[in-house]
Amino acid sequence: MGILETERLELRELTAEDRPALCDILQDPEVMYAYAHAFSDREVTEWLHNQLTRYHRDGFGLWAAVRKTDGAMIGQCGLTWQQWDGRRVLEVGYLFRRSTWHQGYATEAARACRDYAFSVLGAEEVFSIIRDNNLPSRRVAERNGMAVRGSLVKHYYGLDMPHLVYSVRREDF
Repeated sequence: MGILETERLELRELTAEDRPALCDILQDPEVMYAYAHAFSDREVTEWLHNQLTRYHRDGFGLWAAVRKTDGAMIGQCGLTWQQWDGRRVLEVGYLFRRSTWHQGYATEAARACRDYAFSVLGAEEVFSIIRDNNLPSRRVAERNGMAVRGSLVKHYYGLDMPHLVYSVRREDF
């Protein structure tokens, strides 16, 4: 089911048929460096299940980013609920296949998700929570009109991972 369309991408719900493309993304150590490890087969299955659950529960989640020119799923981008500063915030998240980096796909998809959050979901503020050493993702957030609002440390995979909390407010956009 198509959710959003940009100049070069269609964003749609993930399906079980997307698992091989998800493996290409989530099992690439370079793509997953901010997670400190590439995912196992079990973790990919759990990731996909979590997105399907989000679609049912929340009406949104991380969506498949499909390139219009060839129909290839090249990444995922969407909206999820996250916790920050004692409250639930709406986050734009994105992960793209390494071969598509530096071509503007993440920024294009993230902007569409930001706009969807404001126009369809009625959000007053949209966030991106990014590991502090993930400079490319930080640049995407900045190109998406976001500014740093705070920080947090996530405890994941046996590590303390400092993150920056970016956001853009409806009135700033």
